[in-house]
Amino acid sequence: MAKINLLPWREELLKEQTRQFATLTGLCAMMTVAAILLVHFNISGEIQHQITRNGILQKEIDTLDLALKEIKDLEDTKTKLLSRMEVIQSLQRQRPQIVHLFDEIVRTVPEGIYLTGIKQSGDNLTIEGVAESNGRVSAYMRNIDASDWMSTPRLSVIETKKGTLRSSSFVLTTSQSAPKGESDQEDKS
Repeated sequence: MAKINLLPWREELLKEQTRQFATLTGLCAMMTVAAILLVHFNISGEIQHQITRNGILQKEIDTLDLALKEIKDLEDTKTKLLSRMEVIQSLQRQRPQIVHLFDEIVRTVPEGIYLTGIKQSGDNLTIEGVAESNGRVSAYMRNIDASDWMSTPRLSVIETKKGTLRSSSFVLTTSQSAPKGESDQEDKS
């Protein structure tokens, strides 16, 4: 019988398989490391891209915040200007009223009354004067009540002075008003 030694062939096959296993294991390990590095760099790139986008968005938000602040400041300025315009328009509407008021004061003063002072506070007038009698003051109050430009006369003080000429000093308060046609025109303008 022939003697055949199969052991070295099996040893060589075992060595070859071990070498192939080690090579495949090393190759798989390198591929795994490469895949992990690829995923890591990809995720890092995505994170960096998102950080850049967030920075751009924050800059735009800051720009819009400044624009909103400017708009608010402009709206405040607009409100102030509108209120000033309203005051000016109100003064423009009331400007002819003082002329009518002075004209009406002259028309309502009866004979025997002398005015010594007129003070205006808003729509209220304080009229000081001297009258020859209390009846003249009453007539003056009726004339004011019948006036289109003054209303609600109230007598605050009346003092009678005795002497060679009998006279009464008085203080009268009244309100400035406008005729109905005049106030309608103010409302329309």
